[in-house]
Amino acid sequence: MPQTVAADFPWGDVWGQPEAVETLRSAASDPGALSHAWLITGPPGSGRSTLAYAFAAALIAEGPDDEATMRQVLAGTHPDITVLRTDKVIITIAEARALVERSYFAPSAGRYRVIVVEDADRMVERTSNVLLKALEEPPEQTVWILCAPSEADLLPTIRSRVRSLRLREPDVDDVARLIALRTGVDASVAEQAARHAQRHIGMAQRLATDEAARRRRDVTLRSVLRVRGVSDAVEVAGEIIQAATEDAKALTAERDAAERASLLRTVGIAEGQAVPPALRAQLSALEDEQKKRATRSLRDGIDRVLTDLQSLFRDVVMLQYGRTGDLINRELHAELSAVAEAWPLDRTLVVLDHLADTRESLERNVAPLLALESLLVTVASGRKL
Repeated sequence: MPQTVAADFPWGDVWGQPEAVETLRSAASDPGALSHAWLITGPPGSGRSTLAYAFAAALIAEGPDDEATMRQVLAGTHPDITVLRTDKVIITIAEARALVERSYFAPSAGRYRVIVVEDADRMVERTSNVLLKALEEPPEQTVWILCAPSEADLLPTIRSRVRSLRLREPDVDDVARLIALRTGVDASVAEQAARHAQRHIGMAQRLATDEAARRRRDVTLRSVLRVRGVSDAVEVAGEIIQAATEDAKALTAERDAAERASLLRTVGIAEGQAVPPALRAQLSALEDEQKKRATRSLRDGIDRVLTDLQSLFRDVVMLQYGRTGDLINRELHAELSAVAEAWPLDRTLVVLDHLADTRESLERNVAPLLALESLLVTVASGRKL
């Protein structure tokens, strides 16, 4: 006798977004309410991709009891789901064209063909234009699901062709309870991780389970608070870049090695054996992709540091306004209070403005070390260079 499918399957892993789940559940079960292009937006860690995959599973399955199909979709092995995710800086035109071509295929087994684009904000204008016609006039049984932090991250022409669904930002206490449940860490560790991650679920889970990551964050923030001059700024900027580089290498090294070994195994080359000239182009192409992924990983790591610094100086502003109850970095209360008393409010605001500018500059390929040195000179002097 077949098992009964849980009522919340495949939505069970979508946490803290009941309104969004209800909207998509209804759309999946009612063709009259289904738009053929969706944009799911929300802050990092809010569960955009998880929701997109659950929606895809519900769309492709024959009904709420078709558990086998839904599990296949969630595992990424069903022929009617195509996913584009990138570890690189941008999504390329070639990747977008391949998606558009795929979108015109009829579903082979399920009710719909679903195209999921994670990190749709990583498309430059020319790449976005490749998608326009496909989004405007998709085949009757194709559904596009784009994911991005906000609507503003996409071109107006893209936004006008999709139905937007904005996810809510979870509370710190809610994230802490989820992290404690998932990882089994102490409630106080989970609360601190959720607070320091600013409610980003994935980052909170990493902080909760990685003592070294928690220690690196604390050292970085304390180092920035001790910057007093240009020499300090240069030294601390170098330390931040070195730590982010080592972290990025640790995250990508194992995957890079596995990919290289898999490629060599596929073409029949034993470990340690010389690569024939005819196959070097394939190996070179893989190495190029891995370098692009490493660049993205490094930038993401530096951006995470800048996000932490924004939380630091946001706390200083809160103290300058006399608010002490909702600090992100409570553990540094004494140090932050000293800065709040020593600095005028406008100096703190200049630093926060420069932090936002630095994050934008890094997205425009500005050299990370120079950008951080300039930022930390502003921290030391209160004046933007």
